[in-house]
Amino acid sequence: MPKFWRTLLSGIPEVRSDPTVTMDDWAGMFSYGGLGYSLLGPSGGTNTEEIDNDFHGYVNGLYKSNGIVFACMQTRMLVFSEARFQYQRVRSGRPGDLFGTKSLALLENPWPNGTTGELLSRAIQDADLSGNNYVVREAGRLRRLRPDWMQIVLTAPPNEAVQSDVLGYLYSPGGVGNRGEQSKVYLPGEIAHWSPIPDPVAQYRGMSWLTPVIREIQSDKAATLHKQKFYENAATPNLAVSLKETVTKEQFKEFMWAMDQAHGGVDNAYKTLYLGGGADVTVVGADMRQLDFKNTQGAGETRIAAAARVHPALVGLSEGLAGSSLNAGNYSATRDWFGSGTMRPLWRSICAAYAPLVPAETGARLWYDDRDIPALRSDKKDIADIQGTQASTIVALITAGYEPESCGAAVMAEDWTLLKHTGLLSVQLTPPGETAELAPAAAPEPAPAEEQPAPDEGK
Repeated sequence: MPKFWRTLLSGIPEVRSDPTVTMDDWAGMFSYGGLGYSLLGPSGGTNTEEIDNDFHGYVNGLYKSNGIVFACMQTRMLVFSEARFQYQRVRSGRPGDLFGTKSLALLENPWPNGTTGELLSRAIQDADLSGNNYVVREAGRLRRLRPDWMQIVLTAPPNEAVQSDVLGYLYSPGGVGNRGEQSKVYLPGEIAHWSPIPDPVAQYRGMSWLTPVIREIQSDKAATLHKQKFYENAATPNLAVSLKETVTKEQFKEFMWAMDQAHGGVDNAYKTLYLGGGADVTVVGADMRQLDFKNTQGAGETRIAAAARVHPALVGLSEGLAGSSLNAGNYSATRDWFGSGTMRPLWRSICAAYAPLVPAETGARLWYDDRDIPALRSDKKDIADIQGTQASTIVALITAGYEPESCGAAVMAEDWTLLKHTGLLSVQLTPPGETAELAPAAAPEPAPAEEQPAPDEGK
């Protein structure tokens, strides 16, 4: 690490690297019913901003252990990774046509055997789990940096100074507290930082969409565990067994052991229960139908999907598959909403964040191409209607005297400034005062004369 940065960072207190915690431990750090949480909030008194949630806790406690979170993140990732990077021309402040150059090869093959899809998959995984994604360019390749090992170094503590700007990014392999020889500092122009959801209590870092629905995820896990315990305990309602007061303690324990062995667990479900004299059985609690687990757990699943901005019908959740959600018109509207309201804003923001990695030429910007993504295509009938309307527009423009090439470019780019007029009106396809010279009709060839019989010789 350069001496300048060693001197600068010497005044920053060491940040403790928390060990991996379970989901239950993480949820226990919340204050009940309040808004202040122990793992949230700015780091007062220092000029660094580190990831405010436990990355390991989110990965192990949410992504790898909760099916609803995994399904929502997979739906986002599978569509997000289908886009391609392109440059887009900008004319008079209006977006134009897309084009590609050799500079985009870095995004097409970001690392050995890597692809654009893998780069985008890693990016949205980091953003979903930590709120931040960091990528640097090194010797003709890109390198993804773990977000929980990164600190944003500011010029001044944000709670003590008005002017608190980004001075650099400190990356410490192994954790933010490991400031050894392997630590490296990147200047703002050397690193791409993508944070699609800004953290309200921080100036530059982002937050995960999972943070607001921690309670819903914890409830979903509890409901799943409850169902598991239901099946482990013979898949029947709870039973209260009472014996006469003459039964000794040893006899009672022996009866309990025998009943658990004969009727406990899924393998012993639905067996006939035989009781001796004096034993009385009472049903306690409710079964799965009475508890209405489908509606109870389904509501929590829908809230998780809403935080991910993924419609439940696209994820395959029970509430999204009910009623008219799967009707042709409704499902098409749902798919269009997901593309326009979730995916395209994410693509726009990551293009702006990755722009320093592959600078565009003057008058262009880094953009995305989603035209070949099957999940976002409109129905074939809609495509045919759109193409028919475009063709009619092009014909009308050509008839009005515009150059055919400019008509096609203007309609496809939705930019009327690309139109170029020939100077001729629709009724003046030839310059005024001139008439079109028609080629003279070819004279008909004379019909061949009828052959006359040769005169008889000697007459």
